[in-house]
Amino acid sequence: MASVKEFSVEEKLTSLVRLQKVDSKLDEIQILKGELPMEVKDLEDEIEGLHARQTRVEEEINGITEFIEQKKAGINEAQELIKKYEKQSDNVKNSREFEAINKEIEMQQLEEKLCEKHIKDATEEIAEKAKQLEAAKKAVTTKEANLSGKKAELEKIIGETEKEEKHYNKEATSAREHVEERLLNSYDRIRTNYRNGLAVVPVERDACGGCFHAIPPQKQSEIKLRKKVMVCENCGRILVDEELNNSVEVK
Repeated sequence: MASVKEFSVEEKLTSLVRLQKVDSKLDEIQILKGELPMEVKDLEDEIEGLHARQTRVEEEINGITEFIEQKKAGINEAQELIKKYEKQSDNVKNSREFEAINKEIEMQQLEEKLCEKHIKDATEEIAEKAKQLEAAKKAVTTKEANLSGKKAELEKIIGETEKEEKHYNKEATSAREHVEERLLNSYDRIRTNYRNGLAVVPVERDACGGCFHAIPPQKQSEIKLRKKVMVCENCGRILVDEELNNSVEVK
């Protein structure tokens, strides 16, 4: 950037016009791509989220399955204890022992029923989780098919415009080297302020080529002299004369 100061205002304006026309060409390429890059990114994020949900549901099903196995083991244990207590009841010596054994048997029977209820509830929960898992898998399949189509479409556009985009990026870099940083910052700021990305516009029919605000004759004369950078008082865009604008061609 050390040699930037050597360029005249006219040279800087010429470079800005070239830069604007190159950036407009790059904007056209981005418009051609449309929302595809964002749609691809969104789909990738959605698929990642669905995979995470699928993994979470699978882990939950595994946890419920382990819980069911524990309850089945609990039933077996209760049944074994019931058999043990029933066998002991054959050898009781008094009513107190008999009542104590019966109480233990009743408790194990209740435990058995409670385990069965837990198993029933858990089995229903697994069935519901299985539906969620199936829905997640179907959603992933649908999204992946959609993503594949979007990627193919985007790759086709990129393939068709890659050479052109590289050329214009190179042209933009070259044009920027002929303009001081302060002016470039203004140019970039103005571009972001307007949807059409126009920061440098010609004076056409005595008006700003960006907002169509009338430009006084005296100011038009100054613009044609190309001795200083002039901006539209209404929209802030950088103004150049029509002859300079038409003299710059971008191929």
